[in-house]
Amino acid sequence: MNLTPNSKEILRIALPAIISNVTVPLLGMVDVAIAGHMGASYIGAIAVGGLVFSIICWIFGFLRASTSGLTAQALGENCKEKIKAYYWRSVFFALAISAFLLAIQMPLGKIIFHFIGADSDTTGLVMTYYSICIWGIPAVMLTQALNGWFIGMQNTRIPMTIAIVQNIINIPVSLVLVYGLAMKIEGIAIGTVTAQYVGLFIALILRRKNYGTYCGYPTKTSVMEWAEVGHFMYINRDIFLRTLCMVAVTTFFTTASARQGELILAANTLLLQLFYFFSYVMDGFANAGEAIAGCHYGAKEYAALSSAVRTLFRWGVAITLCFTLVYCVGGIPFLSLLTDSKEVLGIAPLYYWWVILIPSAGFAAFLWDGIFIGMTMTFGMLLSASIATISFFICWYTTDISLGNHALWLAFIIYLSMRGLFQTIIYAKSIKTLLCSNTGNKKEAK
Repeated sequence: MNLTPNSKEILRIALPAIISNVTVPLLGMVDVAIAGHMGASYIGAIAVGGLVFSIICWIFGFLRASTSGLTAQALGENCKEKIKAYYWRSVFFALAISAFLLAIQMPLGKIIFHFIGADSDTTGLVMTYYSICIWGIPAVMLTQALNGWFIGMQNTRIPMTIAIVQNIINIPVSLVLVYGLAMKIEGIAIGTVTAQYVGLFIALILRRKNYGTYCGYPTKTSVMEWAEVGHFMYINRDIFLRTLCMVAVTTFFTTASARQGELILAANTLLLQLFYFFSYVMDGFANAGEAIAGCHYGAKEYAALSSAVRTLFRWGVAITLCFTLVYCVGGIPFLSLLTDSKEVLGIAPLYYWWVILIPSAGFAAFLWDGIFIGMTMTFGMLLSASIATISFFICWYTTDISLGNHALWLAFIIYLSMRGLFQTIIYAKSIKTLLCSNTGNKKEAK
C-alpha cells in the first residue's frame, strides 16, 4: 500500500503511541480481572479507587499536554533554548504539584470519597487502595512531564518503551503479591506503584541517552521568565479547567452507577473498559496530531497543517469502522474474560449496545484534542468541553427517571458527540483565518 508523506509521518508517531496507550487499559483490565475473581465488591473497589487516583492524575494532566504542544512548536521554530526551557519548566511544576498532593493526601481522599458515595464495604477497600497508590504521584507527574516533552520532540517510541516496562513490572508483581502472598487489593496497589517508579527511572535514562544535547539547562532563556511562565500557566489553566469538565462527567458516571447498586457499578465498570481501550487507541493518533500540528504551527506552515489534519481524520474514520465491527462481533464474549460473576455478566449485555456507538460518537473529539494541544488552542478545547458537559447533565437529569441506567449511557454518548462537533466548528474558523493571514504575508513579501 502506497502511503502519502502525511500518512507515513502520522503512522510513525501514532503506532508507537498506540502501543503505549493500549498498555494503559490493558493494565487496568488486568487489575479488574484480578479483582473480578475476588467478588463484585473488589471490582467496585478497583473501579472507585482507580477513579479517585485517576481524578488526581487527570486534573494535573495538563503537564503532559502543554509540554508536548509548546515543545513541538519550539521544534518547528528550531529553537533549542526554548526546548530546554519547556522541559525544565514542566519538571519544576511536576515536583511542586507532587509535594502539594502528598501534603494534603488524606483530606483530599476523604473529599473525593464523599462525593463518590460508594457503600461502606467498598469504601474500606478503596481507602486501602488509595493510601498506597497516592505515593506513586511523584513518579506519575514527572513521567507525564517527560512523555509530553518526548511527544513534542516527535518521539513516541520512548513513551512506548516506558509503558511496556511498566506493564512488564506491574503484572507479575501484582500477581505474585495477590496470589502468592495473599495481599489482595494491597498487592494490586503495590504492583502499580512499583511499576510507576521503574518507568520514571527508564524515562530519565532514555532522555539522557537520546537527547544529550538538549539535556542541559538553558543559558539564553530563563526557565522562570515571567512572560513565558505566564503563557505556560495560561495554557495549563485552560487544559486544567477542561480536564475538570471531563473529570466531572467521569466521576458522575461512576457515582451514578454506584448509587444504582453494586451490580450496576460492576457492569458499567466492565463496559467502560471497552471505551478506555478505544480511547487509548485514538489517543495514539491524537499524539500524532499534537506533534505534527505543533511543529507545522510553530513553523507557520498552515497549508501543511491543514493537509495533515485531513489525513489524520481519514485514519480516524478507518479506525472507527474497525472498532465498531469488532465490538459488534466479539465484545460480549470478551466481558467473560474480565469476571466470572454470573450476576454481572447477566446485566452487562443489557447496556452493551451503547458501547457499539462510542467509536462513532467519540473519535472526532479525541483527534481534535491532539490537534488543539499542538496548536495551543486551549480555550477552544475548554469551550467545547464545557458545552458538552452541560449537555451531559441536561440529558441525565431529564431522562434518568424514565430510562435509568440507559439515561447514563445516552448522556455519555451525547457528551462525546458535542465535544467533537464544537471543536470542528472552532477549528474551521481558526484554520481559515490562519491560511488567509499566511496568504496576506506572502503577498506583502512579494
